Amino acid sequence: MPQFRSNPPSAASSKPPSLKADSKPPSIKSETSQPERTKTIPIIKQNGNSVETPPNGASELKPPEKATVKERFTRMFSKDTSNPSSRNASGVSTPARSTPVPGASTPRRPSQVDKLVPEKPSTASTPKPPAKASQTQRFVVNPDLVGGHEHYLKNSRRQEKLSALWRTLIGKKDEPEVEHDLSLVSSWMVTYKDREAAAAQTEKKGGPSGIPTLVEKYGKCHEVIGRGAFGVVRISHKKLENGGGEKLFAVKEFRRRPGESERRYNKRLTSEFCISSSLRHPNVIHTLDLLKDAKGDYCEVMEFCAGGDLHSLVVSAVKLETQEADCLFKQLMRGVNYLHEMGVAHRDLKPENLLLTTHGSLKITDFGNGECFRMAWETEPHMASGLCGSAPYIAPEEYTEKEFDPRAVDVWACGVIYMAMRTGRHLWHVAKREDDFYSRYLDGRREEEGYQPIESLHRARCRNVIYSILDPNPKRRLAASQVLKSEWGREIKLCKAGEEGF
Repeated sequence: MPQFRSNPPSAASSKPPSLKADSKPPSIKSETSQPERTKTIPIIKQNGNSVETPPNGASELKPPEKATVKERFTRMFSKDTSNPSSRNASGVSTPARSTPVPGASTPRRPSQVDKLVPEKPSTASTPKPPAKASQTQRFVVNPDLVGGHEHYLKNSRRQEKLSALWRTLIGKKDEPEVEHDLSLVSSWMVTYKDREAAAAQTEKKGGPSGIPTLVEKYGKCHEVIGRGAFGVVRISHKKLENGGGEKLFAVKEFRRRPGESERRYNKRLTSEFCISSSLRHPNVIHTLDLLKDAKGDYCEVMEFCAGGDLHSLVVSAVKLETQEADCLFKQLMRGVNYLHEMGVAHRDLKPENLLLTTHGSLKITDFGNGECFRMAWETEPHMASGLCGSAPYIAPEEYTEKEFDPRAVDVWACGVIYMAMRTGRHLWHVAKREDDFYSRYLDGRREEEGYQPIESLHRARCRNVIYSILDPNPKRRLAASQVLKSEWGREIKLCKAGEEGF
């Protein structure tokens, strides 16, 4: 007496199943005549009662030679995808219903035997739960998290995109350059060219060879992740004990400026190190050590931020989402406010000097132009003088005044950075009346329609704060603490990484 199987043979079986008609899945009926056997009605037990299955009742037909039952089963369980197939409730692949099987009768209704194998719900019709966060997304809104969002930043993937963009741009050699281009891509191209030239000179001189102290404490320096006018930044790989992997550090190699004396060189580097190493804040880079390498150049060791810098993020994304830009802006203002409370002004704030972790924590770095405007025992700030920084982010009073408040200079740069994140462009080349774009801004501030790039922000609270940050009069300009206490500043929600600095 034939036995019915609750689970059909697996598709991974190395041998095709038996050709017995009553051992096949119930959805397929064989009409092959078997003269040496007598047809029987299978009887099975269900809940203690005998249940008879209805006979086939179909005429016995000899299958065509070109499509035997064995061949059909071989195709059914093979991995060949040339014939369309579907899957039944047990997950076994069966021929598509649109293609009739030679020698088979019209499909019958499921019998009680069929009901012994419960059908599984179709996965195609079952809605899938929403994914928690896609790793390919840069910014994910999730109301269940602290701050209502998360950041997923991968600098390596972004550098690949920027490299492709660079190859596209340099391929257009015959096209004339656009005059007065305010896009961040144009400034990035200039920086990229300068880095390539500096890299060529470095290769001629030979790579850095760290002294044993540097190598023993922080590992060997390898790939270059940044270049400046008088130094490069490399990644050092420190192997952990007991095979626990490795820890990465950022090592900034300082080089002496042309004509710079040994005494002035040492003073400049120790001054920067003293400022940066004394700061402890989630949104300020953590500086660990200052050492000399075998060439006699100083190396500053810092924590490594694998998310790259804000400039490359904006260039690759064209512009940031509103909530994403707001989160990064509030982190920036928190860091600047902390610096000013400590009596330090950065004086060179720009997207290139704002590093990011993979979780979206922003950290202020590069205090080469930093200035102590108030000592711990003083109450009144010292005025600053001199021009420093990058042109689009320099405040207008630096061009017109002999002395100015360095705190107001930092706040102005923060406003320009926020507009760069939201629009993907610089507002102007230089904050002078002679600059047409800056002149339009000054005129737009006084008109009822306002200045279009700022008016495009839509939210009134945001616009009012940005107008106050970018006030040409430094005495009317908001302080960093006032920006954080404003209605707009208070309503911006920080992600957990931005709050804690990881």
